[in-house]
Amino acid sequence: MNTAHGQHEQYGQHGQYEQGGQYEQGGQYGRFPGARPRRLRTTPAVRRLVAETRLHPADLILPAFLREGISEPVPISSMPGVYQHTRDTLKKAAAEAVAAGVGGIMLFGVPEHKDAVGSAGTDPDGILQVAIRDVLSEVGDDLVVMSDLCLDEYTDHGHCGVLDARGRVDNDATLERYAEMAVVQAEAGVHVVGPSGMMDGQVGVVRRALDGAGHQDVAVLAYTAKYASAFFGPFREAVDSSLEGDRKTYQQDPANARESMRELALDLAEGADMVMVKPALPYLDVLRRVADAVDVPVAAYQVSGEYAMVEAAAANGWVERERVIMETLTGVRRAGAGNILTYWATEAAGLLARG
Repeated sequence: MNTAHGQHEQYGQHGQYEQGGQYEQGGQYGRFPGARPRRLRTTPAVRRLVAETRLHPADLILPAFLREGISEPVPISSMPGVYQHTRDTLKKAAAEAVAAGVGGIMLFGVPEHKDAVGSAGTDPDGILQVAIRDVLSEVGDDLVVMSDLCLDEYTDHGHCGVLDARGRVDNDATLERYAEMAVVQAEAGVHVVGPSGMMDGQVGVVRRALDGAGHQDVAVLAYTAKYASAFFGPFREAVDSSLEGDRKTYQQDPANARESMRELALDLAEGADMVMVKPALPYLDVLRRVADAVDVPVAAYQVSGEYAMVEAAAANGWVERERVIMETLTGVRRAGAGNILTYWATEAAGLLARG
């Protein structure tokens, strides 16, 4: 072959070199049959070696519910395997999470009594503050203890804030309640608060309240992009929600993505230490945009409806349960989440340990 005139060699149909190709002397392979991506999929060990996305138990955060006034855990029918805990079973769940290497726990309180302003949410002895103290007494700093900072669990109308005379959520009056909640949760010892109500200005108000009360070390996980999603349905059972209607006037429209970037800029300017996208699976595009735009940790919440769908499909034999669990978590991680809130956190950590 004469290569002096710019003629190169390439692999032909049967592997022989041919003239007119784009590679010299068998160097780089850029097409079949020289290029065979399957070489890197041949064994589990090879696939593990070249995996681009890795899950670790420390990436996972377990959402957990403590219900006031019960002596036995209450199963959540729409979320098989998830319970409203007693104080004892919550401590056990926290200890199991630590043993599995889970990174954090996000606590929600389910009170016996609700009122228009969510008084139980700011009671120093309210159920969420009890949950925080109980978990800390059990596991100390071995688990990052997080608390949901919102009023919906505590209000008799089920909204995330205080209502005005016309029955609308009053943004600024709600912020005053959030400031009080932040302080009582911090006084209970929480490591991270998660303001999730989607009120304008909530991150800044919470940060100032914490700093003003001497809790500069308590971090703020901002629910930056929280959508008005139908995937939250089972969660309403989990917290015995009293909501009638919807939350579309304060949670984001599922049609919008650019809006999330505006919310992100505001939360960061107000002092968010971490940011979150919720739900995870229907908003992986938003998650990717957020992750690409920031240098703070990014979380995503694999919400109740995502959990329920997989469990229901698995119960019917339609999908392989454990594989789907890990595939969904890997997808969320691949899209940019450094941390994932998931009801499978402890189980998934065990699956990861098994390899």
